[in-house]
Amino acid sequence: MSETGGFEARAGETRGQALSRLARFLEASGVEAAREDARLLLFDACGLTHAEFVLSPETPLGKAEAGLLAEHAARRAAREPVSRILATRGFWTLDLAVFPDVLDPRPDTESVAALALSLVSARRDEALRLLDLGSGSGALLCALLAELPQAFGVAVDLSPQALLATRTNLTRCGFSARAALLRGCWGGALSGAFDLIVGNPPYVRSGDIDELSPEVRLHDPRLALDGGVDGLSCIREIAADLPRLLAPGGVAVLEVGCGQAHETAALLAAAGLDDAGTRRDAGGRERAVAARRRL
Repeated sequence: MSETGGFEARAGETRGQALSRLARFLEASGVEAAREDARLLLFDACGLTHAEFVLSPETPLGKAEAGLLAEHAARRAAREPVSRILATRGFWTLDLAVFPDVLDPRPDTESVAALALSLVSARRDEALRLLDLGSGSGALLCALLAELPQAFGVAVDLSPQALLATRTNLTRCGFSARAALLRGCWGGALSGAFDLIVGNPPYVRSGDIDELSPEVRLHDPRLALDGGVDGLSCIREIAADLPRLLAPGGVAVLEVGCGQAHETAALLAAAGLDDAGTRRDAGGRERAVAARRRL
């Protein structure tokens, strides 16, 4: 293996040696968090937990393990996200399946779940009606159902692949009996009376998509990214429909892009909804914006 060539995993070298070489290779390939990614790829290739690796870093790689690790390394060096290579993503307290052609759920979106749950915490044990607009992988709906044991959710997405991902993750998490799926464009085919509505709509400006990281630009579907010229096209459409969809006292929480919180709050206010606060993501950016329908 050279820093500019491919990664050649070597059967017989120790797990620790392979990890060090892979981390250097990924770093030279421009991958951020190269050491952490190398660990995850090694653990998957060898079928290891972290504890098992710590106890046995001197165990040699087998031929099959070395071959799979080399495949993983090539894909990550080409900037395919680790979550897509492993086909899983940790989100909230859950382990979700990641699908091709479906938005990969990211930690930023957990701020939407956190804000939503804080706003309905007093009603945790009620039979709330939930709506996930643009469900994608189903990450938000699964997170909410995990914390609201009596709730029932409806997931809407325009993409058949996304609905398959949502259905798979609902089943994977044990929530399939507490949810229904609908193919459609936002809430157009629905009537109101939802207690909690969440959504992670496309919010990237069309002209900015080519500037996104390769992990996003090359692997997430454009349909899930493109928010129009100003990034607010889908948010604008959803905001106008929320008063019809929310039950009196109901809450909506939307994920927004960097710098869009103020404009989104203004759109929600213009639709006749009351401000219900915002929440920042781990990077300190206002990522979730909430509004409430008056009683």
